[in-house]
Amino acid sequence: MIRSYEELKALALSLDLPNVVEATSWGKPCLKAHGKLWVWWSPYIDAAVFKASKDEREMLRAADPETFLFHKHYEAHNLILVAAGRIDEGWAKARLLQTWKDMAPKRVLRAWEESQL
Repeated sequence: MIRSYEELKALALSLDLPNVVEATSWGKPCLKAHGKLWVWWSPYIDAAVFKASKDEREMLRAADPETFLFHKHYEAHNLILVAAGRIDEGWAKARLLQTWKDMAPKRVLRAWEESQL
């Protein structure tokens, strides 16, 4: 289980995906993919922030409210908070990869997919 931003960052960078950089947003460390926020740690509660549709967020929160958290600051956004120490590495890897693919320009995604063959 992932317990900190440093562990999450190490996992994300181990995926070795193109166009991923360490950055800051609002003075806090984050990872960006393709120039956009990809994953970060909430400054409000001890939790990672991942992209997710609002419907998916509500489904995850209903299924496991101790893992998938709520904070009013994120209510209007397509994001899900995942509690520190409850972040499954397999889930995080799959989420990071899918989010990266969803954010990738078509030419970047095509080149990456070809390199995986």
